[in-house]
Amino acid sequence: MEAAGGLAVTTGVGVNAGVEALKSAGVPARLAAKDATLWGPEAETEASIRLGWVDTFEKSKELIAPLAKLRAEFGEQGIDHIALCGMGGSSLAPEVISRTLDLGISVLDTTDPGQILAEIGEDSLRRTAVVVSSKSGSTVETDSQRRAFEAAFKGIGITDYAKRFVFVTDPGSQLEEFATEAGSHLFLADENVGGRYSALTAFGLVPTALAGADIAELIDQAETFATAIANDGDNPAVVLGAVIASRETITIADDGSGIVGLGDWAEQLIAESLGKNGKGTLPVVLEDPGAAGARGSDRVYTTVGGSSTGLPNSGSQLAMPDTVVNGPLGAQFLVWELATAYAGHLIGIDPFNQPNVTESKENTKRILAEGLPQERPHAVDGAVEIYGSHAETVTGALGELLVDADNDGAYIAVMAYLDRLDDAPVAALRAELADRTGAPVTWGWGPRFLHSTGQFHKGGRRTGVFLQITGAIGEDVEIPGRDYTFASLQAAQAAGDRQALQSRDRPLVRLHLTDRKRGVNQLLHAVRELS
Repeated sequence: MEAAGGLAVTTGVGVNAGVEALKSAGVPARLAAKDATLWGPEAETEASIRLGWVDTFEKSKELIAPLAKLRAEFGEQGIDHIALCGMGGSSLAPEVISRTLDLGISVLDTTDPGQILAEIGEDSLRRTAVVVSSKSGSTVETDSQRRAFEAAFKGIGITDYAKRFVFVTDPGSQLEEFATEAGSHLFLADENVGGRYSALTAFGLVPTALAGADIAELIDQAETFATAIANDGDNPAVVLGAVIASRETITIADDGSGIVGLGDWAEQLIAESLGKNGKGTLPVVLEDPGAAGARGSDRVYTTVGGSSTGLPNSGSQLAMPDTVVNGPLGAQFLVWELATAYAGHLIGIDPFNQPNVTESKENTKRILAEGLPQERPHAVDGAVEIYGSHAETVTGALGELLVDADNDGAYIAVMAYLDRLDDAPVAALRAELADRTGAPVTWGWGPRFLHSTGQFHKGGRRTGVFLQITGAIGEDVEIPGRDYTFASLQAAQAAGDRQALQSRDRPLVRLHLTDRKRGVNQLLHAVRELS
């Protein structure tokens, strides 16, 4: 165990060699000093402009007063609800903060028309301010959501809707120019911080402060922990980094920490940072400490919170973790960021680039211009159309996945382009599949996973087996100023990702739900029929 700055990491995994390698090379002190050479000459250019997160909490103190002022102004106008339009690093950290503090922010990291419609209804819209977050300023999902909100505000007679928008972006982006011209509220983020490392920048703090979070406390927690990262004494992040690098897969569950959803944020951080060059560590988020698939010889089971006594040696099948991370949320953000960067050094990976993320985006853009590919189902079973399988039934198609996953190093990725609120029961598939196979099983809601594990799917180890789930659309939503709708954008994103995976000869089955509720029930029944 190593503890410092209010946070402790305890592990029963043999990571002494990794810890010693990091400390003997002076990596903690060099990273604290923002040494861009830590990941080799090929990574140096990118790293030189991506290390602001190491101490960005200092700069973020400047946000506290103006955000408190804007929150008070919104309160005087009867605005008490925040909708966040963002993807990946722009939405996952705010979601953790919001869920942990029960702030009730609506996070729109989707193109599903059902979720969009639920958010732009008149009753909630009259008391809503919209935070639009995009580092590049050109993210297609957030641009589309902004257009939908603008039209909705106009539709209920709110003429000064520009003042309902708060934009968070990097200096010099096209979104900065748009916000300035529109007269909307604007907060510029630290341009030397990549999206997935941006939890303690404006991306994580603006929407949550406007919803009532005490961001000064989060900053203080990170600052307290940061005092430990450069010295020669205990550094919990070094231990966690060695743990992440020690296995092909890290499984993550919360065990009573009071922090809600940290695993989803850490999943993006680890997968997008380390899943490239045919290697990396696959993160798997578990529903709870007793969830299926936690343990295995290829993975390290880690909990946020929970007991740190009596940890088993690696390989034990006892229902207790290999590693425990205990500490407050602000420190948790920083320790996982540091640990991921340390793991990149140990594995020999640049943790700051994402060479394969743009591929599916480019496919989507092309499909929107040319039209959806013509595809015919191999079979129809009840409310489910089956593509990419030789099976005639849903149970048979799922069985094929298990056969494909019965190889060394294989993992199953379930990717659901559905409404993650109304269609939430379908997520039970992850645990059901994990219970029936020895392979790690990940779950991703589309398109948000494209900004997360999507990088690992294409750039990480080449052993993935993929199940894509799509669904029929009830009521569509127009995107003003575009010649496509949310339904067609969602369909193009799913098709673009399929093409990216198929071009790599990855096993992929697509199940299309012609009736979502019936189809979800049918999928769950089918997976439970598998032996």
